[in-house]
Amino acid sequence: MITRLMLFAAALALAGGLVAQANAAPDSAAPGSPDWSEPFPPHRMIGNVYYVGSRGLASYLITTPAGHILINSNLKTSVPLIRESIEKLGFHFKDLKILLISHAHFDHDAGSAEIKKLTGAKYMVMDGDVGVVESGGQSDFQYGDDATLRYPATKVDQVLHDGEQVVLGGAVLTAHKTAGHTRGCTTWTLRVNEAGKAYDVVIVGSPNVNPGYKLVNNASYPQIADDYARGFQVLKSIPCDVFLGAHGSYFGMESKYPRLNAGGANPYIDPAGYKSYVADREQAFLSELQKQTAAAKKQ
Repeated sequence: MITRLMLFAAALALAGGLVAQANAAPDSAAPGSPDWSEPFPPHRMIGNVYYVGSRGLASYLITTPAGHILINSNLKTSVPLIRESIEKLGFHFKDLKILLISHAHFDHDAGSAEIKKLTGAKYMVMDGDVGVVESGGQSDFQYGDDATLRYPATKVDQVLHDGEQVVLGGAVLTAHKTAGHTRGCTTWTLRVNEAGKAYDVVIVGSPNVNPGYKLVNNASYPQIADDYARGFQVLKSIPCDVFLGAHGSYFGMESKYPRLNAGGANPYIDPAGYKSYVADREQAFLSELQKQTAAAKKQ
């Protein structure tokens, strides 16, 4: 029997495995698989941006003198791993002041309630995803009726809007609404300094069209195709030096990490990889939209 959980896994495998990008590692993880819970070395990526996620699910720590920002709480079971990663880097888990997410799917926000409880961090979520977060996934347009994809409902402390900035201790993150994958899917950008040079960091939310997503005549999300199209315009307009994302497979983390301290250029500085990834994902969206449009005309 094919379940939504299996389709969710297939979506991630498709998103990672079909990306026409030489340095991208296939995202073969499935919900509940070791990849999503397997530890990955916490490390400084560039400037004040640190990786504190698992091998399959990305979480980012943005450090500041006034406390820290965490992007993505991941699974309910991910919180101890995220905490351990933060502390291995020499920071204090309880110094988290702000919690953000890339989008409201259980693999990126199910741990939010626990992190709020343990740290008192202020939870900020893009407007289109607030209802899903506060219903624990129940109001999700695609997966809301699947109890296996639910998670603890979490109160949002501040509703974000497209282009709004999150500021803490000198760090300035901009929330770009790149909806479609979810109604409030968010791509985060910030500028960091490394060796006297400024770099534009982009943390992609998700531009992927999951199996089962209806891009045409979607009663639950009528503007889904328009939102995807608008999201790709946003992604193409954003300046990017450092390419990151909600899953490490988006930007080939596993192949880049070993080169980080090898004495050469920082492998995460990859503007060409970013452009290639966005172009590939846009083409995948357009192909699926064309396919569904043609099918709808035959009905």
